[in-house]
Amino acid sequence: MDSIISGQEHKSSSITGEEKAALWALILGGSSGLGLATAQKLAKEGYHIIAVHRDRKSDLEHIEKEFKSITLSGVQLKNFNVDATQLEKRKRLIQDIQSFLGDNQKIRVLVHSIAKGNLKPMHSDTDHELNNQDFQITLNAMALSLYDWTRDLVKAKLFAEDTRIISFTSEGNAKAWSNYGAVSAAKATLEAITRNIALEFAPAGIKANCIQAGMTDTKSFRMIPGSATLKKQALERNPNKRLTTPEDVANAVYLLCRDEAKWITGTILKVDGGESLR
Repeated sequence: MDSIISGQEHKSSSITGEEKAALWALILGGSSGLGLATAQKLAKEGYHIIAVHRDRKSDLEHIEKEFKSITLSGVQLKNFNVDATQLEKRKRLIQDIQSFLGDNQKIRVLVHSIAKGNLKPMHSDTDHELNNQDFQITLNAMALSLYDWTRDLVKAKLFAEDTRIISFTSEGNAKAWSNYGAVSAAKATLEAITRNIALEFAPAGIKANCIQAGMTDTKSFRMIPGSATLKKQALERNPNKRLTTPEDVANAVYLLCRDEAKWITGTILKVDGGESLR
């Protein structure tokens, strides 16, 4: 399922009509949490949005309202309710994007915000334990898919000359949390892939970075067993005495998309209000 929503023309003193036409952001996982907040922020800054998401029919009415509000910034929004991690669906999506953008428009920002993983214990006498397939599903969705999309978009010549690729990691990349083993492995893998994308795709003009967000009260976060305890601990540790918000993270994404950030690549940027300092 896909749809397109267009808003009124948005006037900007810093973006010409020709430049604005070329500003496209592709957001994988763009219907909620960090992905949706990023879509909202980039739209306000003049980016047209392509949102790929996987949601139930019962949630689509609310999601469509969120997407409609994005176009009030004067941008276009194209959304696909498709599993972005499946090979054949990814190929068809890229063909659709090629057809939609034509020859003169390119993707300048790719945001990876896919939250599809198994939250099971490694050892339990009562619950189902993580198995090899659980790890494979989680790693593929939350880490390997970043490389798959990057490689295929490069081959399709859909990226702009100065493209920014941004993905989201967490403090669980290095800390052990119960039931988070598969996701933790995926986050560590995601960071390694990001570093190598920054190195090996540099000749293609790509800059790639991860944002390590602080504890953010999203739907995905609330699915983590023991999330209430993690939230309480984060509030106690954070010197600013609040959780990170999706908007905090979206603001950092936009900063990495600015021309002034073109020399930042291969990094893990902490956006947590100092939460990880202690």
